[in-house]
Amino acid sequence: MINPPDQPPEENSKSQRKREVTALQDLGEELLKLNSGQLEQIPLPDDVRSAIEETLKMSAHGALRRQKQYIGKLMRNVDSAPIQAALDAIKEHGHTSTARFRELERWRDRLLAEGDAAISAFVEAYPQADRARLRTLARNAQTEQAHADAPKSARALFRYLRDLTE
Repeated sequence: MINPPDQPPEENSKSQRKREVTALQDLGEELLKLNSGQLEQIPLPDDVRSAIEETLKMSAHGALRRQKQYIGKLMRNVDSAPIQAALDAIKEHGHTSTARFRELERWRDRLLAEGDAAISAFVEAYPQADRARLRTLARNAQTEQAHADAPKSARALFRYLRDLTE
Protein backbone atom coordinates (compact mmCIF):
# COMPACT_ATOMS: atom_id res chain seq x y z
CA MET A 1 0.00 0.00 0.00
CA ILE A 2 1.35 3.42 -0.95
CA ASN A 3 1.11 6.24 1.56
CA PRO A 4 -0.15 9.65 0.41
CA PRO A 5 2.67 12.25 0.20
CA ASP A 6 1.47 14.15 3.29
CA GLN A 7 1.72 11.08 5.58
CA PRO A 8 4.99 9.65 6.95
CA PRO A 9 5.92 6.12 5.81
CA GLU A 10 4.76 3.28 8.02
CA GLU A 11 7.20 2.04 10.62
CA ASN A 12 7.93 -1.61 11.16
CA SER A 13 5.44 -3.46 13.29
CA LYS A 14 6.31 -4.26 16.88
CA SER A 15 6.72 -7.93 15.97
CA GLN A 16 9.14 -7.04 13.19
CA ARG A 17 11.20 -4.85 15.54
CA LYS A 18 11.32 -7.70 18.08
CA ARG A 19 12.52 -10.12 15.38
CA GLU A 20 15.26 -7.67 14.39
CA VAL A 21 16.35 -7.22 18.02
CA THR A 22 16.37 -10.98 18.55
CA ALA A 23 18.44 -11.43 15.38
CA LEU A 24 20.99 -8.91 16.66
CA GLN A 25 21.14 -10.67 20.01
CA ASP A 26 21.66 -14.00 18.21
CA LEU A 27 24.47 -12.41 16.21
CA GLY A 28 26.04 -11.30 19.50
CA GLU A 29 25.75 -14.86 20.84
CA GLU A 30 27.49 -16.19 17.73
CA LEU A 31 30.33 -13.78 18.42
CA LEU A 32 30.66 -15.27 21.90
CA LYS A 33 31.43 -18.68 20.35
CA LEU A 34 34.54 -17.37 18.56
CA ASN A 35 38.04 -17.68 19.91
CA SER A 36 40.13 -14.55 20.50
CA GLY A 37 41.95 -14.81 17.16
CA GLN A 38 38.70 -15.05 15.23
CA LEU A 39 37.14 -12.25 17.27
CA GLU A 40 40.00 -9.94 16.29
CA GLN A 41 39.02 -10.40 12.63
CA ILE A 42 35.53 -9.03 13.26
CA PRO A 43 35.07 -5.23 12.91
CA LEU A 44 33.47 -4.39 16.26
CA PRO A 45 33.14 -1.11 18.15
CA ASP A 46 35.09 -0.97 21.39
CA ASP A 47 32.01 -1.09 23.64
CA VAL A 48 30.70 -4.25 21.99
CA ARG A 49 34.15 -5.88 22.08
CA SER A 50 34.57 -5.10 25.79
CA ALA A 51 31.05 -6.41 26.54
CA ILE A 52 31.90 -9.66 24.74
CA GLU A 53 35.17 -9.97 26.68
CA GLU A 54 33.28 -9.41 29.95
CA THR A 55 30.75 -12.08 29.00
CA LEU A 56 33.50 -14.64 28.44
CA LYS A 57 34.58 -14.20 32.06
CA MET A 58 31.09 -14.88 33.49
CA SER A 59 29.78 -18.20 34.69
CA ALA A 60 26.46 -17.44 36.42
CA HIS A 61 23.50 -18.25 34.17
CA GLY A 62 21.47 -15.16 35.06
CA ALA A 63 24.42 -12.84 34.57
CA LEU A 64 25.19 -14.43 31.21
CA ARG A 65 21.60 -13.98 30.07
CA ARG A 66 21.57 -10.30 31.07
CA GLN A 67 24.95 -9.71 29.45
CA LYS A 68 23.77 -11.31 26.20
CA GLN A 69 20.76 -9.01 26.25
CA TYR A 70 23.09 -6.07 26.83
CA ILE A 71 25.21 -7.12 23.86
CA GLY A 72 22.02 -7.27 21.78
CA LYS A 73 21.18 -3.75 22.92
CA LEU A 74 24.64 -2.50 21.94
CA MET A 75 24.33 -4.23 18.58
CA ARG A 76 21.25 -2.10 17.76
CA ASN A 77 23.54 0.92 17.31
CA VAL A 78 25.96 -0.91 15.02
CA ASP A 79 25.76 -1.73 11.33
CA SER A 80 25.53 -5.51 11.53
CA ALA A 81 26.19 -6.22 7.82
CA PRO A 82 30.02 -6.06 8.01
CA ILE A 83 29.98 -8.06 11.24
CA GLN A 84 27.79 -10.74 9.66
CA ALA A 85 29.98 -10.80 6.54
CA ALA A 86 33.14 -11.29 8.61
CA LEU A 87 31.45 -13.99 10.68
CA ASP A 88 30.31 -15.78 7.52
CA ALA A 89 33.86 -15.63 6.14
CA ILE A 90 35.21 -17.21 9.33
CA LYS A 91 32.59 -19.96 9.18
CA GLU A 92 33.31 -20.59 5.49
CA HIS A 93 37.03 -20.87 6.21
CA GLY A 94 36.24 -23.40 8.93
CA HIS A 95 34.11 -25.49 6.57
CA THR A 96 36.76 -25.32 3.85
CA SER A 97 39.58 -26.35 6.15
CA THR A 98 37.50 -29.21 7.58
CA ALA A 99 36.69 -30.49 4.09
CA ARG A 100 40.36 -30.24 3.10
CA PHE A 101 41.42 -32.11 6.26
CA ARG A 102 38.95 -34.91 5.53
CA GLU A 103 40.14 -35.17 1.93
CA LEU A 104 43.72 -35.55 3.15
CA GLU A 105 42.63 -38.23 5.61
CA ARG A 106 40.94 -40.12 2.78
CA TRP A 107 44.12 -39.91 0.67
CA ARG A 108 46.23 -41.16 3.59
CA ASP A 109 43.87 -44.07 4.27
CA ARG A 110 43.76 -44.92 0.58
CA LEU A 111 47.56 -44.83 0.33
CA LEU A 112 47.80 -47.21 3.29
CA ALA A 113 45.11 -49.57 2.00
CA GLU A 114 45.87 -49.69 -1.74
CA GLY A 115 49.62 -49.11 -1.83
CA ASP A 116 51.23 -48.45 -5.23
CA ALA A 117 47.95 -48.01 -7.12
CA ALA A 118 46.93 -45.18 -4.78
CA ILE A 119 50.41 -43.67 -4.96
CA SER A 120 50.12 -43.54 -8.75
CA ALA A 121 46.69 -41.89 -8.47
CA PHE A 122 48.02 -39.35 -5.98
CA VAL A 123 51.04 -38.50 -8.14
CA GLU A 124 48.67 -38.08 -11.08
CA ALA A 125 46.55 -35.64 -9.06
CA TYR A 126 49.57 -33.89 -7.53
CA PRO A 127 52.52 -34.08 -9.99
CA GLN A 128 54.88 -32.27 -7.58
CA ALA A 129 54.72 -35.27 -5.20
CA ASP A 130 57.83 -37.38 -4.67
CA ARG A 131 56.79 -40.94 -5.49
CA ALA A 132 59.69 -42.55 -3.60
CA ARG A 133 59.01 -40.58 -0.44
CA LEU A 134 55.29 -41.40 -0.60
CA ARG A 135 56.08 -45.09 -1.03
CA THR A 136 58.54 -45.06 1.89
CA LEU A 137 56.13 -43.24 4.23
CA ALA A 138 53.21 -45.46 3.22
CA ARG A 139 55.17 -48.70 3.71
CA ASN A 140 56.51 -47.56 7.08
CA ALA A 141 52.97 -46.68 8.16
CA GLN A 142 51.69 -50.08 6.97
CA THR A 143 54.42 -51.80 8.98
CA GLU A 144 53.48 -49.79 12.06
CA GLN A 145 49.83 -50.77 11.60
CA ALA A 146 50.74 -54.43 11.29
CA HIS A 147 52.82 -54.33 14.49
CA ALA A 148 50.27 -52.11 16.32
CA ASP A 149 52.96 -49.49 16.91
CA ALA A 150 52.35 -45.79 17.40
CA PRO A 151 51.30 -44.17 14.08
CA LYS A 152 54.45 -42.05 13.71
CA SER A 153 54.85 -42.69 9.99
CA ALA A 154 51.12 -42.29 9.32
CA ARG A 155 51.35 -38.83 10.90
CA ALA A 156 54.45 -38.06 8.84
CA LEU A 157 52.59 -39.19 5.72
CA PHE A 158 49.65 -36.93 6.58
CA ARG A 159 51.99 -33.96 7.16
CA TYR A 160 53.67 -34.62 3.82
CA LEU A 161 50.29 -34.74 2.05
CA ARG A 162 49.21 -31.53 3.79
CA ASP A 163 52.42 -29.73 2.80
CA LEU A 164 52.04 -30.86 -0.82
CA THR A 165 48.46 -29.65 -1.13
CA GLU A 166 49.02 -26.23 0.44
